[in-house]
Amino acid sequence: MEGFDNIFASSHRLSLFFLGLLLLLASALSLANAKTHNHDFVIQATPVKRLCKTQNSITVNGMFPGPTLEVNNGDTLVVNVVNKAQYNVTIHWHGVRQMRTGWADGPEFVTQCPIRPGGSYTYKFTIQGQEGTLWWHAHSSWLRATVYGALIVHPKEGSPYPFSKQPKRETAILLGEWWNANPIDVVREATRTGGAPNVSDAYTVNGQPGDLYNCSSQDTVIVPIDSGETNLLRVVNSALNQPLFFTVANHKLTVVGADASYVKPFTTSVLMLGPGQTTDVLISGDQTPSRYYMAARAYQSAQNAPFDNTTTTAILEYNSSACAAKNCSSNKPIMPPLPAYNDTATVTNFTTSFKSADKTLVPTDIDDSLFFTIGLGLNPCPSNFNKSSQCQGPNGTRFTASMNNVSFVLPSNFSLLQAHHQRIQGVFTTDFPANPPRKFDYTGNVSRSLFQPVAGTKLYNLKYGSRVQIVLQDTSIVTPENHPIHLHGYDFYIIAQGFGNYNPRTDPSKFNLVDPPLRNTVAVPVNGWAVIRFVADNPGVWLMHCHLDVHITWGLATAFLVENGAGELQSIESPPEDLPLC
Repeated sequence: MEGFDNIFASSHRLSLFFLGLLLLLASALSLANAKTHNHDFVIQATPVKRLCKTQNSITVNGMFPGPTLEVNNGDTLVVNVVNKAQYNVTIHWHGVRQMRTGWADGPEFVTQCPIRPGGSYTYKFTIQGQEGTLWWHAHSSWLRATVYGALIVHPKEGSPYPFSKQPKRETAILLGEWWNANPIDVVREATRTGGAPNVSDAYTVNGQPGDLYNCSSQDTVIVPIDSGETNLLRVVNSALNQPLFFTVANHKLTVVGADASYVKPFTTSVLMLGPGQTTDVLISGDQTPSRYYMAARAYQSAQNAPFDNTTTTAILEYNSSACAAKNCSSNKPIMPPLPAYNDTATVTNFTTSFKSADKTLVPTDIDDSLFFTIGLGLNPCPSNFNKSSQCQGPNGTRFTASMNNVSFVLPSNFSLLQAHHQRIQGVFTTDFPANPPRKFDYTGNVSRSLFQPVAGTKLYNLKYGSRVQIVLQDTSIVTPENHPIHLHGYDFYIIAQGFGNYNPRTDPSKFNLVDPPLRNTVAVPVNGWAVIRFVADNPGVWLMHCHLDVHITWGLATAFLVENGAGELQSIESPPEDLPLC
């Protein structure tokens, strides 16, 4: 028996050896198939004509929107950004995990100092374990109004999509906002007056407003489809300040992915995306060959707040011989019905339909249980300000915004990551509150004493590997609103959401710990709450903020400082040599 045991043990060790060898070979093969994609981004002023008016807009490589970048899961991107514009700029790769490469994340004064006019910086990072639609955009002031583009992550080379039908074509649909003004001037004027900024003059699809606006019909975007084929639409809400409904006349949309994660397919006639969110849908050419409008317009949850109530369109056009015979191109496109601007019921039905298609690893034993209130605020008019011109918020105040009553202030002499890495004192503190400083009826009638937050650069410290749960609670301070909250450097599970005040005794019974969706941006319901979970496995400084840019301008943000773990593979990489200086 002893000899048999020795033979068995030797055989087991040999099996383990060959298994390890196979894993090494598979890893090496994966690396061999992975590619490095090099791109040059030149930030420059470019004449762009929209709505009958030409203005100098800030673009990438003279394109609006900017170039679409396409990679496969596992590939590396190297993007050299040269700033030939008059403004400081950074580029954020929205939704990319940036594992250990936080220096490439991009938010100004958070992970880097801005690229000054005449300067350059090379972003280098690998996209691993993500597939679907992401995007990139400027993360300096309001430059992302025109500086943005799609970032498409295909499956590993040779691998199909996990769909029942492989798409014949793929089309990126970037929804945006357009001002008949310089967006930088718009936000600067609002900062000067303390009031709300002027709303946009149009929404756009791939940079074009569409048929319903003046001087726009000639350039309306055409999306081709053939009878019988199934296509993939990659929809991105790249608008600056507005959640948007999106629909296609007479066609059902099968949702298959969101924020570069696959979801269990479900069918809908309308999407709602908060700024920053992406949704992948399959659309079938199963209607009478003709022309059908794709349309997007505002979902407006804030009460008594001005908003752009126009509608942008593109055209889904059948290319079949039957359509050619009927000269479909001359047909007036069919217009779809759109939800009412304040149709929160439709939004709720849509957002609660998402379930993860992949195996989930939802953290259960929580180390950091956090509760963040989010919302607007009002500061009184400072005594040295002109009340009529510099305090144009409600009743002579100035707008502000906060999380847990802290209105976030960005540093200006160092980036937060640089200050952390170099142990520079006095740039930030790590005393961001884990809970609201004062409990109150968050969605009820809030006392005016809670309208004025405290300004500060306060971060929340997380140990590497910490299992985190955050309750995000909307408030009715000034007005309740649907807030798209984006976390840099992480995906997170949305395990529950609801209306009213979150109840820690009864609402955990609603938690989905089996197949919750994995997202990077969560639309916190108006007058409601959402609960998210993630594991802090990516060291660095990571911004969490409302993706309505007017709100981050007012301070609706915070940041997590995630400590290094054990050893090199759990520590952030050293900063690149060309990292911009402040």
